[in-house]
Amino acid sequence: MQRDQLVYKNRNRVRPDGKAKVTGSLKYLTDLSFPNMLYGKILRSAYPHAKILSININDAEKLPGVKAVITHKDIPGLNGFGIISPDQPVLCEDRVRYVGDAIAAVAAETIEIAEKALQLIKVEYEQLPILDDPEIALEPHAPQLHENGNLLHQAGYQKGDVDEGFVRSLVVIEETYQVPRQMHTYMETEGGVIVPEANGALSVYVGTQHGYKDRFQLSRILGKPEEDIRIISSPMGGSFGGKDELNIQPYGAILALKTACPVKIHQTRKESVISGLKRHPMRITMKTGVDKDGKILAHKVDILADTGAYSTLGPAILDFAVEHATGPYMVPNVKTEGLSVFTNNGVAGEFRGFGGNQITFALEGQIDRLAEKLNIDSIELRRRNIRKVDDVGPLGHRIAPTNGASDVLEAISNHMKIKRNELNNLNLDKFKVRGIGTAITMHGGGLGQGRLDPAGGRLSLNKDGKIEIAFGFEEAGQGILGVIETIVTEELGCSTDDLSIIIGDTALVPSSGSTTASRGTSMVWHAVKRMKDVFERKLLDQASKHTGISVNELQLSSGGVSKLANDKSFSLVMSYLELAEHMNKSKQSSIVTTNFDFPTTPDDVDGGHFLYTFGSVLAQVEIDLLTGKVKVIDLDQSISAGPIVSMKGYTGQIEGGGVMALGYTLMEEALMVEGKYITENLDAYLIPSISDVPFAMMTEAIESLHDGDPYGPRGVGEIGTVAVAPAIAKAIHDAIGYWVSRLPVSSEEILQAASHRRMKQWAKVEQ
Repeated sequence: MQRDQLVYKNRNRVRPDGKAKVTGSLKYLTDLSFPNMLYGKILRSAYPHAKILSININDAEKLPGVKAVITHKDIPGLNGFGIISPDQPVLCEDRVRYVGDAIAAVAAETIEIAEKALQLIKVEYEQLPILDDPEIALEPHAPQLHENGNLLHQAGYQKGDVDEGFVRSLVVIEETYQVPRQMHTYMETEGGVIVPEANGALSVYVGTQHGYKDRFQLSRILGKPEEDIRIISSPMGGSFGGKDELNIQPYGAILALKTACPVKIHQTRKESVISGLKRHPMRITMKTGVDKDGKILAHKVDILADTGAYSTLGPAILDFAVEHATGPYMVPNVKTEGLSVFTNNGVAGEFRGFGGNQITFALEGQIDRLAEKLNIDSIELRRRNIRKVDDVGPLGHRIAPTNGASDVLEAISNHMKIKRNELNNLNLDKFKVRGIGTAITMHGGGLGQGRLDPAGGRLSLNKDGKIEIAFGFEEAGQGILGVIETIVTEELGCSTDDLSIIIGDTALVPSSGSTTASRGTSMVWHAVKRMKDVFERKLLDQASKHTGISVNELQLSSGGVSKLANDKSFSLVMSYLELAEHMNKSKQSSIVTTNFDFPTTPDDVDGGHFLYTFGSVLAQVEIDLLTGKVKVIDLDQSISAGPIVSMKGYTGQIEGGGVMALGYTLMEEALMVEGKYITENLDAYLIPSISDVPFAMMTEAIESLHDGDPYGPRGVGEIGTVAVAPAIAKAIHDAIGYWVSRLPVSSEEILQAASHRRMKQWAKVEQ
């Protein structure tokens, strides 16, 4: 398939949901209200680790305006949830393992009454020892948080002989990197409304990235058939992985069924901080050896991940980090070992980048340190080790041939020359210095080999004469509506006025798998390609029968079916509404469906990916030598992810991801001490504001695919976040000669390093 067949002419169109969002007219699920609606609140644990001796709800139940108080006794089915392993109690019975654990929930006529009721619930605890460090949790005599111990998951990969590789290495660098717990900080916190229907069914208006998976989990908890539960999951105000797992749904559902009233729960920021998922904090020790020419001979990696109290997707995140431990480089001798550990800290789970950000910070840090030791340009060192088109993946498995790694490296190299020249000609304040750094990465799309990763879609001509396209995806601000609109209109030749898009409602859409893992754009493209020809044939056959015009002279177009004239122009012969009426009368179905799986490697490698995106980052920083503050001046990216479908969506994902990673690098840490959050609100947890964002961010898109690549556009929801931290770290080193090994970057450390640098310079002057 040639590249020119994959260029979308209308990819610059305005996002269909854009105007409503920027004007504030769009209703999110947390904006909804229903008659007789009650308000729910959830009582969370007072301690990170404790036995529950008793729960007394009598006073709360007697409070006027309270309609229901629930505990573990009120759960009809399974008292547990979790995307893979349902090891997190919905409502704790005898033990709490972190401060976000739920013990009871209340439904009342007002939020204020519900909050008062929580204060009246009496819980008697016996505090237990707190495990707030994964190393301590792995000690032989540490308290066991779960039946199978404190080790959640162990993963690794090995090839060659690393010991022999280190013996043959001229330079060996060993470093430990520490990366923090990060909040998703979406503007709309977890929430929605759960509505009991007259027929006993339940409608759940709550943002999620797994509509069908939520339905399955709730059916187990409620003891109800899945078909009796409807999940309406779009639109929601951001997720980034944080709403991947169940959050308020079980509590609202049980309260709604018990009261026979709609129940609204919308977490405050503090409630979201305490109970919500976070990015995994990790300690990563890397030892890397190279020969005199800079060829990497050996690479040893140890990963220790703090997954907190419950599993969620902790094992898969560790697997992803292990897979990407060598990134876009070919290394003959590798040994990677990873542990994901239960602690009494907040639950760490799904987050944009999915373990790639942590491991890439360490890997690219190693490359830069090696380049300095060898006195080789860091881009040149990368060039000498970069993967080639037909090289295997990082786990030795076959992947789709791609030159993406070299493409993004050369693109950022060229950009570096321009920026370096500009910097060399810049006059700065004497108390400010600047530096430039680059980094590259690769990121696997989809869930990986051995994981259920289904996709599907439905095309039809509805009774109103609209071409209806339905997917089980959710709109979380990522722009999936614009992607669907562009692909369908250009592939079928119709206009946006002819189109009706249905997403995020299990009562109306087929299962399309999760809205995660940078898979949405790719799956929409594959689905439309699979359905297009059959759908066109159905419509044109019926139009031909109705008009008497040969099928070969007809085609779908804006407004309806058109006929090709002698001058090669087209004239409309039948509107879509007329065609719909004709097909209804003749009882001809227009429905076309497809079901398939995300492409995976043919090799039996657990979790190994097949389709990868590649990215490179250039960061320029300015350091204030008086305060140690680091400001990012440039944050430019080159991305190889195949053809662009929606330019605004594409650019927004890369720029937005870059800013999120800027916060991860310089300011964000959901710090916990003895299992409790030090920061519980955004007054103390800093995220980037507009003043922290570079004035202009360049995004260079490399759209070419390898000759014969049939897999189309890749997703870019995550790639823009992954290599930002190491690029900024290298820029800091370029400016003051200090290697950052811990995130977020400490201004105190920078100030100390800058002062040390000045003293060395003064000493040289005196000599």
